[in-house]
Amino acid sequence: MSDTQHKILIANRGEIATRILAACRKLGLPFVCIYTAEDYASGHVKLAKEFGGEKSLYRVSSYHDANEIFSVADESGATAIHPGYGFFAEDYRFARRATQRQRKLIFIGPSWKVIRELGDKINTKRLARSLNVPTVPGSDKPIYDEAEAEQIARSLFEFQLNNGIKRPLVLVKASAGGGGMGIEEVYDIDVFKSVYRRIRNYAARQFKDEGVLIEQRVKDFNHLEVQVVSDRSGKNPVHFGTRNCSIQSIGLQKRIEVAPGFDPSVLNYQFDATALLNDIISHSLTMARKVKYDNVGTWEWIVTRDGQPFLMEVNTRIQVENGVSARISKIKGQGDVDIIAEQIRIGLGDPLGYTQEDITFDGVGIEYRLIAEDPFNRFTPWVGRIDSFNWVEKPWLTMYTHVPRSEPYNIPTEFDPNLALGIVWGKDLEEVKARGVEFLESLELKGVNAQGEELKSNIEFLRQKTADILVFDGAAH
Repeated sequence: MSDTQHKILIANRGEIATRILAACRKLGLPFVCIYTAEDYASGHVKLAKEFGGEKSLYRVSSYHDANEIFSVADESGATAIHPGYGFFAEDYRFARRATQRQRKLIFIGPSWKVIRELGDKINTKRLARSLNVPTVPGSDKPIYDEAEAEQIARSLFEFQLNNGIKRPLVLVKASAGGGGMGIEEVYDIDVFKSVYRRIRNYAARQFKDEGVLIEQRVKDFNHLEVQVVSDRSGKNPVHFGTRNCSIQSIGLQKRIEVAPGFDPSVLNYQFDATALLNDIISHSLTMARKVKYDNVGTWEWIVTRDGQPFLMEVNTRIQVENGVSARISKIKGQGDVDIIAEQIRIGLGDPLGYTQEDITFDGVGIEYRLIAEDPFNRFTPWVGRIDSFNWVEKPWLTMYTHVPRSEPYNIPTEFDPNLALGIVWGKDLEEVKARGVEFLESLELKGVNAQGEELKSNIEFLRQKTADILVFDGAAH
């Protein structure tokens, strides 16, 4: 670590806050946590009291209030802010403000300029294409001209027909939109103009920008990720392998993540899976070097059934599933890699200290997201009190949770009902799947809601889906 004695403000909650706190302790760094009134029973609050005392805890009215967070940083003497994921993690304005305010703070994440550059999906697509990195076919800029839009749509229909897609489909999207707003599918080129006009008018009303994107709709795919880590020099990015995140809810929210991303040693794919994984790693690192990426990040890919990869986006933050990549990784032969600790260490200015040749991989990891929800009723969140939450400790199991094991816990309605992450390791796919089922079947999770109804969780859904892990059909929800 650098000579300066840093103090880290953990600007997040729940499971990720507990993991950042643990990483700070591992690095010998003092920390400060924040919490809201609704979150007082969260495990990150309990750990902060235990290892930092009351002086390490500050109550705020909202995790979304930047002014409050910076006030806590000043009052506590924090020198750096770790945003975790969500909230301010990918907000380049927040990162810029942290580093440019009168009392400067280190933002534990990429530099604000990198966040801004890669946070813009259109810019990311343009950058990727300039480096011959494959992206979803379609426009790489907002289209304002109807004739140009139709020409792009016709070329996409033709491209799909030439690639054996019997029913071509394009997406017409408001370029300034987000969260699924302002998107329509077009199967018939003859209705394209009317859809384009409708989306253009919607975009003008909603976003004050008539720009429209035209893209091919890729339906039958697996969702893969490449975990990238680089120090502040931005010159020597390395990867910690790939993940497959194709088992998701109907809302396309991840439920199971597996590392590595495919397993051609035991499963048959319609393409050379080893070459595919090497390609998406190489493409991701090429982009990281080009933008001088300077912290932890994830390159997200979709891979079609015939093995065509398309870059989807870059997430300029630590991700929920970083731990499953860490679990199968070793640095200079040493396991138990902690990517969050690495993120903090290099974020504070330490050089990486190792190269790609120093990173090796061992076995297969599965991460299960344990959530209070009803998968058999459109994944509806369940709200109530957890009375007991226990599991059997195993050397191959790592659990991350903010839910107390020894006392009742009311799930706050203000946040997603995520309860825990269970990471299971095995020497191969067969062993890790068997251990995964063993873990899920041994879980004790009980509770009631205000109506006296029993707790609903996704445990049975996860157990059923374990059989699909790394099979290409695992993309089916």
